[in-house]
Amino acid sequence: MATHTDGVGTKIIIANMLKKYDTIGIDCIAMNVNDIICIGATPISFVDYIATNKNNQNIFKKVVRGLAKGAKQARVPIIGGETAIMPDLFSGKGFAMDLAGTVVGILSKKEMMLGKSIKPGDAIIGVKSSGLHSNGYTLARNVLLSKYKLNSRIKGIGHLGSAMLKPTEIYVKPVLEALAKCKIHGLAHITGGSFTKLLRLKNIGYDLDNLPKTPPLMQLIQDCGVESKEMYRTFNMGIGFCIISPKNNVAKIMSIFKKHKFTTYEIGKITNKKGVFINSKKIA
Repeated sequence: MATHTDGVGTKIIIANMLKKYDTIGIDCIAMNVNDIICIGATPISFVDYIATNKNNQNIFKKVVRGLAKGAKQARVPIIGGETAIMPDLFSGKGFAMDLAGTVVGILSKKEMMLGKSIKPGDAIIGVKSSGLHSNGYTLARNVLLSKYKLNSRIKGIGHLGSAMLKPTEIYVKPVLEALAKCKIHGLAHITGGSFTKLLRLKNIGYDLDNLPKTPPLMQLIQDCGVESKEMYRTFNMGIGFCIISPKNNVAKIMSIFKKHKFTTYEIGKITNKKGVFINSKKIA
């Protein structure tokens, strides 16, 4: 059995600014289930925790709607939750909240995925993200909102606030199917720390030389003055999840993700040269 706890982070500030709360519940589910499947666990239950300064049932209903939608996508039941009204804990007069959750998963020792099998020559498959997901929002918000308004409409992006609030993809179904049918050596949810997280699997070389074109929203952030190295250490840059497998399993894994309507790319390979390299430049 395995457990994992995570939250939505400062993405909630964007939801608050737009007064749009119906998708952050999806993010809460995603941040938990996408992490726990990385060790090979199947999510079996979830509990949520809302901390807030005001009892606003209308907002709570919208948050719960998102939680239910995310839970359905992840095929995990929500078995409980807690809403704590704590006005003394939050500063300011407006509505404020934090949202987190805990997921429980099951797996056997034999199924446990810890990255020990990763070896040079393995392929790295990247799965497309839907946007920023739920990481890097403090930097993104400070950079973008110093130049644009949330209601700005930007070529190639559309409504900026909506693009920033796009919910995190949930990768549970294709990952669990791939684990059941294919040889997989490692899994990584590309969240905080971005591609540097790959080193947590195994201290080996990760050569990412075939990443997709930088998504427009992340390109906009970079155009505001964030250095390339910082971008690849903070944002997912269009890749929300990585699968490491023997080269001869790549086609089968990619076909499973395609069946579940996810776009995948063979973004790189494992080498003996320790570190994470983006187009030959070391970022970690």
